[in-house]
Amino acid sequence: MKTNSKNARAVSLHHNFTGYHTAEYLLILSPHEDLWNTIMTIKSDFASKYDHPMAAYTKPHLTLLKFLQLEVTEDRIVKHLKSICSSQPLIKIELKDFHHFPSHTIYINVTSKLPILNLVKALKEAQPLLKFDPNFKPFFITEPHVTIARQLVPWQYEKAWNEFSHSSFTGRFIADKMTLLKRRVGNKSYQIVKEFPFHHLPQIDRQGSLFIQ
Repeated sequence: MKTNSKNARAVSLHHNFTGYHTAEYLLILSPHEDLWNTIMTIKSDFASKYDHPMAAYTKPHLTLLKFLQLEVTEDRIVKHLKSICSSQPLIKIELKDFHHFPSHTIYINVTSKLPILNLVKALKEAQPLLKFDPNFKPFFITEPHVTIARQLVPWQYEKAWNEFSHSSFTGRFIADKMTLLKRRVGNKSYQIVKEFPFHHLPQIDRQGSLFIQ
């Protein structure tokens, strides 16, 4: 879904399904407000310093799943995701320093990956509902992270990584829900479809307390 050719094909498919709308869906975890604001400041500074407006436009989140599907299937997908969340505990997420995907993305590293990947594994139960077309398979995250900037050109990546590789960051939050977003093919902004609260007991650390920043 990231490439121009795939976007063009998505638009083409959208027009081929007369009377139906195709949407790009994004399932995310979001940090609490204070941490969200802190990360947003980093992203905005990046956008200004490295002439990369997308960094400020995209908001802090942790992606779990991305997929393309007809909106007519949305109610079934929402019902299935709600069922999965009914047995999902709260997730304690720890963020530590910066990392990169050479040579196009800089992100905040997630050190508490296992509970997130366990949730992603549970989400794969919904996979049959998420397949729209053989060229648009659902994407399940394998390296949990919070993006600072992506789709960087070489000079942006090289200069920025030289700075961020020597910078430190720490943060933590409790994910108590996941949020499904969507945007119709051809649109720029995502809209909230549904929030799915996690219903089971929180994960407790060895001291028996739940940390919240």
